[in-house]
Amino acid sequence: MNYLRITLLLLLLSSTVFSNSTNIYQYQKNIQDAKKLYLSKTPPLHISYENSVNNGDTLLIQINEKNISDVKLTFKDINLPFYKNPFKKNSFYALVPISYYNKTSNEKVIISYVRNNIREFTFAKIRVKQGNYKSEKIKVANSKVNLSQNNSARTAKEYKEAMEIYNTNSSEILWKKDFIMPMFSKITSNFGTKRVYNDQLKSFHSGIDFKADVGSRVVAANDGIVKFVGDRFYSGNSIIIDHGQGIYTCYFHLSKILVKENQKVSKKDLIALSGDTGRITGPHLHFGVRVHGELVNPENLFTLLNKLNEKY
Repeated sequence: MNYLRITLLLLLLSSTVFSNSTNIYQYQKNIQDAKKLYLSKTPPLHISYENSVNNGDTLLIQINEKNISDVKLTFKDINLPFYKNPFKKNSFYALVPISYYNKTSNEKVIISYVRNNIREFTFAKIRVKQGNYKSEKIKVANSKVNLSQNNSARTAKEYKEAMEIYNTNSSEILWKKDFIMPMFSKITSNFGTKRVYNDQLKSFHSGIDFKADVGSRVVAANDGIVKFVGDRFYSGNSIIIDHGQGIYTCYFHLSKILVKENQKVSKKDLIALSGDTGRITGPHLHFGVRVHGELVNPENLFTLLNKLNEKY
């Protein structure tokens, strides 16, 4: 590696990683440690990831390496942990949720780890692409689109309460088996579809809608702990399940809830019956997932998570 390349890499690291005083990589002598990495012939990490990802999808990064610890990453202004992969020895994984609103761009994920008592850095280059999302028009009561002052206050309170749950990351993984969908039924609306309510573009579809009459069985997508049950303005009767390490599944518009908060559930447990509560045009099940607080495509996420459980 020539000195020009070393200089460029050090400038990149100093401007990207060390500029934020609140960054998780705070410690003394950042530049000196970076020099040690690039001037010494340290072996490269064994990192695997897809170098392109759609907005609204999740990036899975895996590191297969012995004798490293305290593995972290920074993506844009977000600091996220790596977790030990419980299914594979000497392996770490991280989930990077890509916002639906992320434009097409080239991005870098800065990765930090400790080896031989020295913090080292590397990065992964990715390309964020725009997913092929459709648009649909929906007619609902005007009161559900243009909210009254009371309903605006209610929805703001409910959103704040929900985000406090979604932004809580437990270090423990609560699942050991593959994730499944909460029911086997026709998908009537996919994740990412632009939602035009009464000719007003209000949002994108934040999950998957399953065709279901009132009273259809809804099961848990995997093992976890129920973190919320209750009635909300938009989603009606709702359940949120924590699966550990920043992964949450959400079950909305239910007619009957069959679990309680803080209850442990297992994959395929009957947790609710589908319904037509909340802002809705007819009975169905809305199913969503969040990773580190961000709404992401459930089908894409489950494919990635189930890869972790593959036997090597």
